[in-house]
Amino acid sequence: MKQLKPVVIIFSIFICIIFIVPTLLVLPFSSDNEQTSLHEKLEKAPGIEQLADSVEVAVYRSGKEVIEKLPLEQYVVGVVAGEMPADFEMEALKAQALAARTFIVNQMMSEDPSVPKGADVTDTISHQVFKNPSELSSLWGADYEWKLKKISEAVLETKGQVLTYDGKPITAAFFSTSNGYTENSEAYWSNEIPYLRSVNSPWDKQSPKFTDQKIISIAEFEQKLGVKLAKDGSVGTITSRTEGKRVANVDINGKSFTGREIRDKLELRSSDFSWYLKDNHIVISTKGYGHGVGMSQYGANGMAKEGMDYKEIVTHYYKDVEITGSEKLLQKVTAQR
Repeated sequence: MKQLKPVVIIFSIFICIIFIVPTLLVLPFSSDNEQTSLHEKLEKAPGIEQLADSVEVAVYRSGKEVIEKLPLEQYVVGVVAGEMPADFEMEALKAQALAARTFIVNQMMSEDPSVPKGADVTDTISHQVFKNPSELSSLWGADYEWKLKKISEAVLETKGQVLTYDGKPITAAFFSTSNGYTENSEAYWSNEIPYLRSVNSPWDKQSPKFTDQKIISIAEFEQKLGVKLAKDGSVGTITSRTEGKRVANVDINGKSFTGREIRDKLELRSSDFSWYLKDNHIVISTKGYGHGVGMSQYGANGMAKEGMDYKEIVTHYYKDVEITGSEKLLQKVTAQR
């Protein structure tokens, strides 16, 4: 028995080394990782490769008519890059990332007959504009690295977050520039959606897209609208406006149109318009750019410039919503596949 003691002692020391040494090796690095900021991580590994995600998005690339599959968070990077200028404030980019992620999660949980078979979403304004790294490199040139890094950071800092109403992802509509107000959903679409309500958006006045003017001939105006102008020199009478101060209805020589119909048919930037006749042309002035429902991108940037964070931005434009984790929602998406 006495001869076994050294063996037992040596074995005990060996066991201690097995447990203690890995601890000594792991603990310092774990501490460093916890203290490493997101900015430092991006400095060491710029780009979107670290935005790996188990859920894939199948994007129909309309230009090449092919389906491109990529992790969800990398898809969000491509949408933010395609939908919002990279030189916008970081908090505005985060708000856009949150809206883009919410949109795609909602899209993947729904059935959309407009999407080609095998795809979840298209890369057009019918859904969300999407650009992959190769396209962004061509688009941005020498600015590619810093722009991609900045947008990737915005996506990382909101990773996994979505906007919900009554526990379900919202229709996170967004557009470029308001006329000073956003629009109620039913003023543009058929359904009244409780979180898409008209709110003030005074920051948009600083947008380069706040006002626009379009001049078209009388002949083109009459042809596109299927009308004949009155001989008294009038163009048409605006009979009502929406809560968002856009044209709700207009009468042109006895024929009625909605503001949206006029905007669509004449390809105007906004349905907040005024017009007058000059010689053989009609001069049309508009305020804002886009449908006006949901989050204004230039409004979000203005809020960010005033020091508001992305949570304040999204809860201003989407009423009574919550920011929640997407894990359970994505589990449903995975189960459906």
